[in-house]
Amino acid sequence: MTEGEELSFLCPGGDSSSPLSEDRGVSSFLRPGERLDDLERGGYRIIQDPAGFCFGMDAVLLSGFAADEIRPDEKILDLGTGSGVIPILLEARTRAKDLTGLEILPECADMARRSVALNGLEDKISIVCGDIREAGGLFPAASFDVVTCNPPYMIGKHGIRNPEEPKAVARHEILCTFADVAGQTAKLLRPGGALYLVHRPFRLAEILVTLAKHKLEPKRMRLVYPYADREPNLVLLKAVRGGRPRLSVERPLIVQERPGVYTQEIREKYGF
Repeated sequence: MTEGEELSFLCPGGDSSSPLSEDRGVSSFLRPGERLDDLERGGYRIIQDPAGFCFGMDAVLLSGFAADEIRPDEKILDLGTGSGVIPILLEARTRAKDLTGLEILPECADMARRSVALNGLEDKISIVCGDIREAGGLFPAASFDVVTCNPPYMIGKHGIRNPEEPKAVARHEILCTFADVAGQTAKLLRPGGALYLVHRPFRLAEILVTLAKHKLEPKRMRLVYPYADREPNLVLLKAVRGGRPRLSVERPLIVQERPGVYTQEIREKYGF
């Protein structure tokens, strides 16, 4: 399977000429070249720039993996929030009232803020422009109950780096490494707080070692398969700060029965 084939099922559709982009009052939120996509949750919509990096199914799967366990009134931080899709989806799926997205690229942070405003969620979701590597200085220590992260999957030598900065930053460890994510998460989570992340299975050994180094104990793992007869290409993980050693490996998540046909779980739980 080539990279294009592997990622094709991860990218939701969208069309800048969609009627969503023509709604009254919406035009003031959009910049040239941007489009509006329906999140199919709570009536929420999200602004995306096709020339930048649009969110994929990995973000949607991560939000569902975390949402099942998030309790009311927990404080949530999404590291590297990009378009802000994960905080918005978590607000739709949970009763969390305090969600923050941290994003280093000013243009992406601005787009995320506009999506939050478009959906009338300014009193629940905050977007902060800042560096993951400095997150421990941007927020008080141990101030979050939950941290979510859909980090860059590739180190420098993996694949071809995209010449467009938002895409390159989202896919390759240019501005932060997984060790940065784990280290800052350990500072920001309260004892017993949970990290939920999505990554690639080929880095799983490194991920588990890095989490353990920072006292983030892996507790849940679920592998995601594009088809039942293919290798997994995503892994969903939960780790708990200071948790006791015990990892539960959950049944596989199969995305498609065949090309263009999602499985029942994907249709019912994730809205695709």
